[in-house]
Amino acid sequence: MVELIETDVSGTLPRVTARSDADRFDPSRAETGEPSGTQSIGRAVALLRQLAATRNRGAGLSELVEASGLAKPTCRRILLALIEAGLAEQDPITRRYFLGPEAYVLGTVAADRFGLHRLAADSVTRLARETGDAAFLQVRRDWSVVCLQREDGDFPIRSHVLAAGDRHPIGCGAGGITIAAAMPDAEIEASFEANDALLAARYPMLNRPLMRDLVAEARRLGYGLNRGLLFPGSWGMGMVVRDERGRPNACLSLAAIESRMQPDRQVQLAELLREEVRRVEARIAETGLSHDDRAPASAGAQRRKVGERR
Repeated sequence: MVELIETDVSGTLPRVTARSDADRFDPSRAETGEPSGTQSIGRAVALLRQLAATRNRGAGLSELVEASGLAKPTCRRILLALIEAGLAEQDPITRRYFLGPEAYVLGTVAADRFGLHRLAADSVTRLARETGDAAFLQVRRDWSVVCLQREDGDFPIRSHVLAAGDRHPIGCGAGGITIAAAMPDAEIEASFEANDALLAARYPMLNRPLMRDLVAEARRLGYGLNRGLLFPGSWGMGMVVRDERGRPNACLSLAAIESRMQPDRQVQLAELLREEVRRVEARIAETGLSHDDRAPASAGAQRRKVGERR
């Protein structure tokens, strides 16, 4: 009997990850009582992201309170407003909260404008089919890397540690290493500074010297490699995708169990990644898409298995 690995990213909801200073949600300032429309929007967006992270599991009020850093009455008040707008909904039996139908509508409409996912979708599907492993499209957002799309191959043993909507700091995971390796050194150090508290709290297995070594290795190999650092047994590799201006703000990546990503197979996987990167970059050049400006800030792509009807 083959074991199906079902590794969750976290047993609890993640706190909002680091973003730029201009729009970072700071829970320490959430209950100051200062009337601020921007702050209210930030709180609502933070809760929507936390709901998105739970996917079909949903979240209880206490989970959302803990993850957001908001007081319970404030969190409940925002959730009621989101429900009224159709952006969230509450199961009448379990009382758990989920993204609402209007979130799906908005994501579908936005997908028509933000073209990178559309241009790369076939490549992600092809990578999953040809490797049998999980394939991803990830993009940079401020000091984080966000997964836009996941496709599963047909290999029966899988490691479910990354899904559409998940985000990690730059330098963490295969996607984060890949994108960091294509950035200037000064910008990498700036990302470490911006994510310092987050890295210490949620990524104790990583430190700056190790992350610098991983970046140096990625530059030497031509692809980022994560040897199960975030989740033991779950390996990943990625290759950067550049937009028409040459900016490295996206990558294609693969994830598999450790035995399927050893050096002899890495050569094969790297060639498959390289071919799909060429295809995506050619499409970007044809359309004139600059995914740094136009790719969505949060993932609307849903995980699908290869072969499912679209």
